[in-house]
Amino acid sequence: MCQHRPPCPSADASDHDAARLLVFYPEQGWGLLCNGVIVFDDTGELLPDGRSIPIHPALSEPTAA
Repeated sequence: MCQHRPPCPSADASDHDAARLLVFYPEQGWGLLCNGVIVFDDTGELLPDGRSIPIHPALSEPTAA
């Protein structure tokens, strides 16, 4: 799927979220990576095979000042 050189990590790779962003819809809160992974503003992810990765609480919660 990825045409970049070097190629982006596949959707099955542990670093799949390092793939390049193809489209981003900030008003809707999601973006599509070139490996087919959909990433959401709340840090959740949807893999091309339909599996979901839940939000990462440490990344989505605001930090105390």
